[in-house]
Amino acid sequence: MKQPMKPSTTVNNEINVAICSYNSADYLPKLLQELITQSCPIPFNILVIDNNSTDDTLKVVSDFAAASQIPIRYVHEPKQGIVFARNRAIDESLASRYIIFIDADELPEKDWLQAAVLSLSNENADCVGGKINISLSYRPNWLNDDLLPFYGQIDYGQDSFKITDESKPIWSGNVAYNMRIFQNGLLRFDSRYNRKGEGIGGGSDAIMFQHLLRNDYHLIYEPNMSILHLIPEKKINRSYFLKLHFIAGKKYGAFKAPPDGTKLFGIPGFMYLQLLSKIYKFFILYFKKPHAYMREAMNLTYHLGMMRSLAKLKIIS
Repeated sequence: MKQPMKPSTTVNNEINVAICSYNSADYLPKLLQELITQSCPIPFNILVIDNNSTDDTLKVVSDFAAASQIPIRYVHEPKQGIVFARNRAIDESLASRYIIFIDADELPEKDWLQAAVLSLSNENADCVGGKINISLSYRPNWLNDDLLPFYGQIDYGQDSFKITDESKPIWSGNVAYNMRIFQNGLLRFDSRYNRKGEGIGGGSDAIMFQHLLRNDYHLIYEPNMSILHLIPEKKINRSYFLKLHFIAGKKYGAFKAPPDGTKLFGIPGFMYLQLLSKIYKFFILYFKKPHAYMREAMNLTYHLGMMRSLAKLKIIS
């Protein structure tokens, strides 16, 4: 169940727009320009958490802050990784009523901020997530529609609704929170699922989502809270998807309870049989349905990642 809240200082009726940035100076000017033109029923501030960037992030933010009527604040977070940047944004926003996250490589639609605040206040929600559209510079034949959610794409229709299970996840690239859930200092993003620098994977937003669901927090999907995610060309390749799933499998194997059963090198025997089955399915699809094999390839690399972690844990123990 929810943890009891500790008494806190006065909370300002405002929302902080948090951008966790690493070497995103090329993206920030357009994003900041879009943000300062947003309408909002309550005051809002822009908070840029710079996670050890080596580019011109500080200059870009400083130049915008000097000219903007909307308060823009720059904070340097020395601990490397998206989890530490997100948690720093939360800590810097404890005096605000709400916080909303948007990534540097995303652009908000016209009514994005207003939709988030109205949903948080009218629904008395703890968390609100919105629609994420994808912008691709090109699209190869193997990139089917069912792979786009792995770029963060979300579209659950034109009606808002309460989220009650994991079938409708929302992601931290477009999510807002009522800061009351963080006031007691116990709830933060899980550092075990960190992602550093230009690395991929992570999963801390999924863990946060699952925690809120399990503990009966009030989660809302709001379609008018819409953004556009700009996918760089370097991510439009098959190796990106395979590496993403291998890392996710490794983290699942490392942090979840290991499966039961007779083990060989720390890996339950049935997982070897599952591996052979997945390899067989992969090759069948590769030769018979070359446009549809990627999903099975991703399942295979996820399984290999789990096995890798379990074997490593056996060696360590």
